[in-house]
Amino acid sequence: MIATRTKPLLPTKTFALRVLRSLLLALAIIGVSLALGVFGYHFCEGLSWLDSLLNASMILTGMGPVSELHTVAGKLFASFYALFSGVVFITSVAILLAPLVNRFLHKFHLEFANPEDEQNDQR
Repeated sequence: MIATRTKPLLPTKTFALRVLRSLLLALAIIGVSLALGVFGYHFCEGLSWLDSLLNASMILTGMGPVSELHTVAGKLFASFYALFSGVVFITSVAILLAPLVNRFLHKFHLEFANPEDEQNDQR
């Protein structure tokens, strides 16, 4: 639930729970994405579970692959997984920052005003 200008700031405990919920959601998204990468590298490229975890972790964090890929399926998977990982990274950062940015904007009343709302306030 997004706070409006007319409502007071959430209590610190409620805000902390909102941040914790965002953190858990981001970690869940990252965990599922990592598992997808591990399974993909293991079954498409035939890497061991540990090497699959290493490659998936490195791609997901933007560091790049570790093992050289030899199969067409492995190379295709790595290409799509790298693109997918970029989207996951951006999404995770947005989920983590959303409650903090919302609280900052709410605290300093910097919400972007809707022109229709300003016209309604003048009436």
